[in-house]
Amino acid sequence: QLQASGGGLVQAGGSLSLSCAASGRTSSRYVVAWFRQAPGKEREFVAAITWSGRSTYYTNSVKGRFTISRDNAKLMTFLQMNSLVPEDTAVYYCAATERESDITLSLRARTNPNTYIYWGQGTLVTVSS
Repeated sequence: QLQASGGGLVQAGGSLSLSCAASGRTSSRYVVAWFRQAPGKEREFVAAITWSGRSTYYTNSVKGRFTISRDNAKLMTFLQMNSLVPEDTAVYYCAATERESDITLSLRARTNPNTYIYWGQGTLVTVSS
């Protein structure tokens, strides 16, 4: 199971840090990703990180502003979001999959929500202008 937290209301230019806590069956290596879904829009890939943390991936619109990281000892994954803009407003979901090879080799697999089996409940991020 995954539990996302850390959302809230922030002004444009501000920062937020999201957390994703894993519990239950955590013995296997898994990739964690963040997706977001704005009202009336499809769920969108934001970032992903491999089990080792050595490989990270971002959608173009957040590169240089967001940073994904993880602490496997604590079963936590984080998304540090800086320089937020109103277009970042969405419900943010963390998701996980054990398909690391697919994630690292295929952009399509990496950004497809159907690749991820485990999902958190979502946390709302609202950026005011």
